[in-house]
Order: sequence, then structure tokens, then C-alpha cells
Amino acid sequence: MPDVPTLPPCTAGDWDNARRRRRLRDTRTGHSWHQASEATGIVRFGRTRRFLARTAIATVPFVALYTQYWHFDVAPMREQLAETQPRIHQVYDAQGADNRDTAVVEGDNRTAVVDLVGLGNLDATNTARALPALSRLGDVWAVEYDNSGLDTAVVSRLVAARAETLGIDSVILTGHSMGGIIALEVAEHLYQDTSLEVLGVILDCTPIDLHAVRADSRDAGEELLRWIGWIPGARESRIMRMAIEIAARQDRFVLPSDRWYRRIDGSEFIDVVEEVLKDKILSTDAASNGLIESQFRAIVASGASDSLRALAAEQDDKVRPAIVFVRPRHALNDHVVDVEYTQQALVEHSGGVDGTLLVAKIDHTGHANPIQAPEAYNNAITDRVAPFIDLRPGENLDDDGDSTTGPSIGP
Repeated sequence: MPDVPTLPPCTAGDWDNARRRRRLRDTRTGHSWHQASEATGIVRFGRTRRFLARTAIATVPFVALYTQYWHFDVAPMREQLAETQPRIHQVYDAQGADNRDTAVVEGDNRTAVVDLVGLGNLDATNTARALPALSRLGDVWAVEYDNSGLDTAVVSRLVAARAETLGIDSVILTGHSMGGIIALEVAEHLYQDTSLEVLGVILDCTPIDLHAVRADSRDAGEELLRWIGWIPGARESRIMRMAIEIAARQDRFVLPSDRWYRRIDGSEFIDVVEEVLKDKILSTDAASNGLIESQFRAIVASGASDSLRALAAEQDDKVRPAIVFVRPRHALNDHVVDVEYTQQALVEHSGGVDGTLLVAKIDHTGHANPIQAPEAYNNAITDRVAPFIDLRPGENLDDDGDSTTGPSIGP
């Protein structure tokens, strides 16, 4: 066997832990940073520089994750939204348009009913389809919003241009929930800035201002604005939209608990996730975060009172538009809007002996739900709304004691 060199035996005196630690310190990255420069004598902030270096390394995974979030989630949606624009869809032709025997079609005049949906919705087509009774008033159009935002002046110009192309002489605006605020603003533009006659504005459970929105719904909207304001790309992000929509439904899957944490109903949570994916994320009819933000801001900064005053004022030789407020007979059936508050505000602005307001209370309905209760809505349009709008200013239809203005005739 070859000779194996032998090492001298270690003694306790050869081991020095302090020397080992000093050696490690002297050879680690950034050791020289804390040394004073021989030329200047300035200390180089070694601890701070090491902290910054470690922080930079630690943020690399987060930067990579954010890059993927922006590339695959935000950027494609931003490009898609940049190409969207508001549109108008034809839903129904006016009943009796051929022989001009409908209530609002007189002589050679033609009327269009323009339907607008509320918060979180993009296209009014399905809602308008549930209301064939609107065709008693004229051609029925549905507005599809620009999914990147909301501009009532743009919508009004779109309505005016289509009306001119098709030979429409007068319009009726109808808005569901927050869509009523948009309908009032569009009606104001058309009433003041175009030759179109605005025969009426139908408001379905519309919150006249933010105070008319019940606390839970108001808090949810304000929470959405906070998220969008804090997180870059939140206006376009589908991931953020999904998180917000699931959080808004937490009462369905978060169970009360006596402990410090709350329990989650797993099956209900899965149902909520599937519902959000189907209706809000994968659906082509879902409103974007940016549109929802614009819609909610329209409520926050509502100029509905100003619009009502503008519509109540004389404008050239135009007929003052009728205002119709459709609401559940029992106010508490509307869990989103305090309809009593809105009704009182409408009475103050559009009521009185010479007012133009009709309040149509409907049984067995909730918050702006014509798709869920089409029969009740269509009956109300046929029996109350259409005859009222056809009356001249100052003549008002008594809605089984529900009318808030002027002289009345039999229902």
C-alpha cells in the first residue's frame, strides 16, 4: 500500500471560531463596501447596499409574475377594449307602423324607444327583447355601451345619427337601474341639442343619486373603485374582475363561526366561481372593469337633478318629455335602490299640478328585473305607460292611486 501522508493532530488551540467567522465576513459579497476608501476616507454604506441587493434579488420573482400578469391578462384586454365602440341594435319594429295606428305614431311621424341597461351590464338587447310591449310606442332599439368607458354625449350623437338616417322624428329613452341616469343625460342632450322630440324617459328602479343606493350595494361599488385605483391594470384585468366578483358574493359561501376565522362552504364556493366565470369573465356580454367604473361614477357624480330640470324647462316649441318611474309596489322588494327616496326626488323635480310624472308601481317585481318578470312589466307598459306618454303635457293618468301629478282620468 502506498504511504498515506499523516496530518498533524489538531489541538484545541488550533480551533478559533472567532477567526472562522471573521474569515467568512471578510470573504462575503460586499465586504469591501463598508470599508473606508483609502483615497477619500468616505464610508461606503455597506449594510444599506447589501440590503438593497438582497431586496432586488427577492423582488425578481414578483417582477416576473407581474410581467406575466401584464402580458397575458392586461395588455390583450387593453388592445381589445381600444377597438370597442357604442352601438345600437334593432330589436323590434313598431306595432302598426304600416298603417300608423300606434299611440305615438301620428301622421308621418316615427318614434324609436331606446333601451339602456344598468351597472355591470354591457348590452341592452336581451332586456329589450323581454319587453315587446315597448313596440307599442315605436321601433325598439337597444344600446350596447363602449366597453372601455361611458360617454353620454357620444351615445346621444349615435342615437341622433341613426334617427336621421331612418327618418325617426321622436324618441323615448328607457333606462334600467343606473341606466336611467344615463337615459336622463342622453335625453337632455337630445332635447337641447337636436331637432328630435323627446316624448318621454322611462326610469326603471333608477337611483336618482348615490343616497338612493342601499348601503350594501353602495359599499360594493366604492370597494371596486378603491381596487381599480390602487392596482395597475385593474381596469382591464380579468383576474382582478374575478376576484372582485367572487368577493361580492361572499355571503353565499362564507359561513359564520364562533372562532377567529370563518368557515367556507366548499360546494357553494365552487358554484360561485363557475357562475362568475360563465357570466362575468368568459361571456362576451360582460362589462369591463373600466365600464363598471364609469357607470358607478355616473351614479356618484349624478347630474340627474340637473337633467330633470332641463327636461322640465321649455325648449323652443318642443313638447316637455314625460317622466315615468317604474318601481315595485313594495319598496323593500328592491334590495339595491331606495325607490321611495327616488320617487320623492322625482315628485319635487317633475311632479306638481302641471308636472309630467307618472309613478307606475308593479306587483311581484324586484330591482329592475324585466327579464325575470316580463309579464308584469309588459302589462304595466301596455296599460299605464303607453297611454300616459301619449297624453299631452299636464294630463296625467291615475295609476290606481299611484300617480303623483295633476288631473287624472280612469286607469
